[in-house]
Amino acid sequence: MWNKYPYNQGQALITTVVILISLASATIAGIVNPIINDYRSVKGNALSHQSFFTAESGTEDGIYRLKTNKKTSAIQTLSLGNAWATTTISTSGQNKVVTATGNASQYLRSLRSVLSLGTGASFNFGVQSDQGGFVMENNSSVSGNLYSNGSIIGSGSSIIRGDVISAGPAGLVDGIHATGTVYAHTIRNVLIDGDAYYQVISNSTVRGASHPNSADQATSSLPISDDMITEWENDATAGITITTPCPYVLNSNATIGPAKIDCNLEISGNPTITIAGPIWVKGNITIRNNPIIKVASAIGNQSVAIVADNPTNRLTSSKIILDNGAEFRGSGTAGSYVLLVSQNNSAEMVGIEQAINVDNSVNGALLLYAGHGEIRLDNSDELKQITAYRIRLRNSAEVKYELGIASLLFTSGPGGTWKLSDWFETE
Repeated sequence: MWNKYPYNQGQALITTVVILISLASATIAGIVNPIINDYRSVKGNALSHQSFFTAESGTEDGIYRLKTNKKTSAIQTLSLGNAWATTTISTSGQNKVVTATGNASQYLRSLRSVLSLGTGASFNFGVQSDQGGFVMENNSSVSGNLYSNGSIIGSGSSIIRGDVISAGPAGLVDGIHATGTVYAHTIRNVLIDGDAYYQVISNSTVRGASHPNSADQATSSLPISDDMITEWENDATAGITITTPCPYVLNSNATIGPAKIDCNLEISGNPTITIAGPIWVKGNITIRNNPIIKVASAIGNQSVAIVADNPTNRLTSSKIILDNGAEFRGSGTAGSYVLLVSQNNSAEMVGIEQAINVDNSVNGALLLYAGHGEIRLDNSDELKQITAYRIRLRNSAEVKYELGIASLLFTSGPGGTWKLSDWFETE
C-alpha cells in the first residue's frame, strides 16, 4: 500500500509564498517608485533650469547686439552645452522686444525683454544761447522758437518766426520782428505779432495782448553737458586712433568712426564721408567745398556726434569751420542727424575766436553745438538747430527748426543706447 495525499496539500504554503512575494514587491515598489520619481523630478528640474539659463543667455546675446549696434537677424540660435536657445528680435512701436526660448531635452522655458531708447538730449528750441546772448545782423532770420539766457539783439530786418524768450532779470529783446509771443524783462524796438510778457517796454508794437509786470522767465541750462561730450570722446577712443598724417585729410569716399584723431581734420572736395560712430578730433575741423557727410544707414533713427576738442588749447583751437556747400545727411531714417560739437571757449573767456563758423549754403541734417563758444552763421545757411554760449547770425542766414528733434537719440553716451524697461518669463 502506499500513502495517499490530498490534492490540496501544500496549497497553503504556495499561497503564503505568493502573499509574501506580493508584499515584498509592494514594499520594493514603495521604496523604488519614490526614488525613480525623485530622480525624474530632479532631472526634470535640472533640465528646466538648463533651459531657463540657455534662454537667459539668448536674451543677453540679443540685448548685447542691440546695445552695441552689432548686426542682428530676426531669428538667432545659440547653443549652450546640450541645450539651445532660439531668439527673436522684433519691433513694437518705439521699443525692441527680445524673446528667447530655451530647449533642453524638450523642456522649454521662454523669456521676454522689452528695451526702450533713453533720451540723449532735448532740443526744445530751434535756437538756444546761454549768457553770451543772441545777435542778429542784416536780414537774418529764425524759423522756430528762440531761447536765450542772455540778451537778444537784432538789427536791419531781423525776424524770428516763433516765440522769443530772453530769460532772467537782465532779459532783453531789442530790434527784432517776432511773429509769436515775446517774453523778456525789457522789450524795446520790437514788432510783436503775438502777446508780450514784460516788466519794461518801449518803442514797441504789440498786436496781441500785453502783460505788464509779468514774472521773468527762468534761465535754463543747455541741453548737452560736458559729461555727455566726454562720454562721446571716450566712445570714440574705444575705436581706432589716427595719429598720422597730420592734418588728417579726407578727400575721397570713406567710412570712419568710432575714431579718435590726434590732430586737425580736413574734409574737402566732393567725397561722401560716412560716419559709423562718434569721432573725437583733438584739434580743428575744416569742411569745405561740396562734400557729403552722412550717418551710416545701420544706425537707424539715431544721431552721431563729431567733437572738436583739444583739451590743451580751447582758446584758439577746438574750432569748426564749414564752408562752400557742404551737405549733411542722416542715416535715411527720420530722427537721424550729424551733430558737430566744438569745445572752444573763447567767447566764454571774453575772446574773439568763433567756436563754429558756418558760411555759404551749408545745409541738411546738421545740428551745431558750442556750449562755451560762439557760433557764427553767414549768408544762406539753412540749419535744423544751433545751441551755443553766444550765437551770431549775419546777412541772410536762416535757422529752420524741426519739431522732430525735440528728443534726440545718439549711438553712444548717456541715454544713447537701448535700456531694459521690462523683463518677464512667458508661459
